[in-house]
Amino acid sequence: MKKRLLYLLLALFAFTINHAQAQAAPPRFKAVAIAEIGGGHVLFTEAAKIWLNKLAADSNFTIDYITDTKPITKAFLANYQLFIQLNYPPYPWSAEAQTAFEDYIKNGKGGWVGFHHPTLLGVFDNYPMWQWYSGFMGGIMFKDYLPGGASALLTVEDKNHPVMKGLQPTFTTKDEWYLYDKSPRPNLHVLASIDESTYDPPKDKKMGDHPVIWTNEKVKARNIYIAMGHFPELFKDDNYTTLVKNALFWAAGR
Repeated sequence: MKKRLLYLLLALFAFTINHAQAQAAPPRFKAVAIAEIGGGHVLFTEAAKIWLNKLAADSNFTIDYITDTKPITKAFLANYQLFIQLNYPPYPWSAEAQTAFEDYIKNGKGGWVGFHHPTLLGVFDNYPMWQWYSGFMGGIMFKDYLPGGASALLTVEDKNHPVMKGLQPTFTTKDEWYLYDKSPRPNLHVLASIDESTYDPPKDKKMGDHPVIWTNEKVKARNIYIAMGHFPELFKDDNYTTLVKNALFWAAGR
């Protein structure tokens, strides 16, 4: 009886030590996510944070959230292996933040995943267009969008890219699609595009060749742009959540 009790105590001790070690394990990587307070995309942002926080807890990485570019310096970004641009536009950035971000991307100091807003490129609220960022996004300028959104048939163009792993070759998704002055395709590696003829409801605003997921292979950082980032129900779609999970881990190099 005493021997059995001793074994039980030893097992309990071993479990406690292992649990404590697991709890103390360093995170696989650290991410920082920037998102506006309020705005027209707040429901998507709130849903994204819930989903991201669960993924981080389940997969042992951390996410810090910021709401503007004031904290962004080279020293600040050195703390993170992944930068998530969660519906934050590319124009109200301080000069220091722009310089730090360019260095982070051009020199591969971390990865980047951007949703929807990063291609809102142009002159807004009296801010000049960030020319480097336009080049990073394929040399495009925002021209228009589809108010209220529309679903569309998405086609995976590079099924062998790690970010596309586990996705259906085609699937229907939805957004308030942005339209640009030209297709970014000549300057980027397009991973997926949508067929504008499948808009539901039908829309007259179209740009022809319409990439919606891409990566810029001319910089050292792993980077993925995902156009879909307006509707919170996207996080109920297995194709979308698989895409986002793949993108985050690939960009972080994990």
